[in-house]
Amino acid sequence: MGDTTAAQGRSVRSVRRRSVEPGIDGLVHIARADRPGAPVVVEARAAGLDLAAWLRESQETVDRHLYDAGAVIFRKFQVVTAADLADVAGDGGDVPLLDYLYGSTPRTKESKGVYTSSEYPPEATIPQHNEMAYARNWPLRLWFFCQLNAVSGGETPLADSRRVLERIPSSVRARFERDGIMYVRNYGGGVDLPWQQVFETDDRETVERFCAANGIDLEWLPDGGLRTRQICQVVAEHPRTHEVAWFNQAHLFHTSSLPAAVREELLASFGPEQLPRNALYGDGSVIEDEAFTEIRAAFEAETVATPWQTGDVMLVDNILMSHGRNPYQGPRKVLVAMSGAWSDLERAR
Repeated sequence: MGDTTAAQGRSVRSVRRRSVEPGIDGLVHIARADRPGAPVVVEARAAGLDLAAWLRESQETVDRHLYDAGAVIFRKFQVVTAADLADVAGDGGDVPLLDYLYGSTPRTKESKGVYTSSEYPPEATIPQHNEMAYARNWPLRLWFFCQLNAVSGGETPLADSRRVLERIPSSVRARFERDGIMYVRNYGGGVDLPWQQVFETDDRETVERFCAANGIDLEWLPDGGLRTRQICQVVAEHPRTHEVAWFNQAHLFHTSSLPAAVREELLASFGPEQLPRNALYGDGSVIEDEAFTEIRAAFEAETVATPWQTGDVMLVDNILMSHGRNPYQGPRKVLVAMSGAWSDLERAR
């Protein structure tokens, strides 16, 4: 995805917004972009407006825009701290926030249910993905909070997963949908996250119970390491709109996601079975690199980036929209909270 950043930069410049409605209470202005994949923007008309309180009174309006556009940015509301985000995402404590258990990237827990969104180096591009789509259980809603905007770059670009699915050729989709996707993970080894961090425990029996409850095959290795295999869904059906969306992380786990030199070095050092992570067809056979060329092209074609403003909160429907991160310069801090645990076991083989 060498030219992804350039494509996302064009998307930033091309997004224009038009008014949708002034807000039924007169407290906000609501506008949406002129192209799919860009979030609706709800902007407070007066400083200091409490977002959690406004959401409780306006949930029907927010849901309508969320299920249509896939994401909503709340701008110029009174949100400053991680605790403020927890209050917004958790509806003042009435909605449980989800832990990042069985995660795949390093994150720091800022407060209960609130994490740093990413700790990858600022020069890195994080490709489009749906949160936890490599598992059988995932959050329905993601709440991103831009506590500090970067000097330049650092957008959290989005792509409409419904439209991504439509762009992927049926010849590619058919094999995936028939066999599912097997995710293979080898934890630790100085390359990937240690299993103790991923499962948030040092107790093997706790790990075994979690894996048994979630359809994950596990194997303890002689060196104390852990290998897991899990077959998961390729697409997911939205529980409210009943739309079907591309929903997996095969393109991130597959070795084709790595630079050629890194891929060759890992294969030489570990061999296919011991790779830190990999994605196979559900029957265990290798997925062709060419399939991911088509999949990444579909994501790139649908990617839209909207510049952050410090204080923005962005609500993303995790089935309808994927997200990523553009490289950036200067200090940047974006937090995330997750809510609405969901699974589509009919599609997880």
